[in-house]
Amino acid sequence: MGLIFLLSLLAKAYINVYYKMKLFTVFALLIISVTIAGCKKNEGNGVPITSVDIYLYTNNPSFSNLYSIGGWTYITGGVRGILIYRKSNSEFMAYDRNCTYQSSNPCATVYVDATNILAVDTCCHSKFSIYDGSVTQGPAGLPLKTYNTTFDGNVLHIYN
Repeated sequence: MGLIFLLSLLAKAYINVYYKMKLFTVFALLIISVTIAGCKKNEGNGVPITSVDIYLYTNNPSFSNLYSIGGWTYITGGVRGILIYRKSNSEFMAYDRNCTYQSSNPCATVYVDATNILAVDTCCHSKFSIYDGSVTQGPAGLPLKTYNTTFDGNVLHIYN
């Protein structure tokens, strides 16, 4: 009789643990789903996703602005064009020119200002550092969309 009682207690304990684990798993999946759904809402203020795969020959005279550190230029590509900034001898930054504030607005495009250190949206007046794409003045709350770059000394590859 004691063995049956002990087995029934173990079975109840197992069932109790099983249902608690199942409840925990469902709860965890629910939290993850809500988090992911919440993140997708934030993308509405960001720049639309577009494919970028550009090879640029930096020794081409039309890119002479990129010969020195701190130089920049615009190229076509991305959503509203791409701003390329030479950060060091071996490092370049590439940003989509689509402002991250109300990005669907037709005039939400950034231009490098006279200081050559800020990209400014003339519609909403947001300002971004061309050194790292960060917001220096709102209303934009998100940095400029950055594309990956690699540089082999002659060819700059811009991609996502």
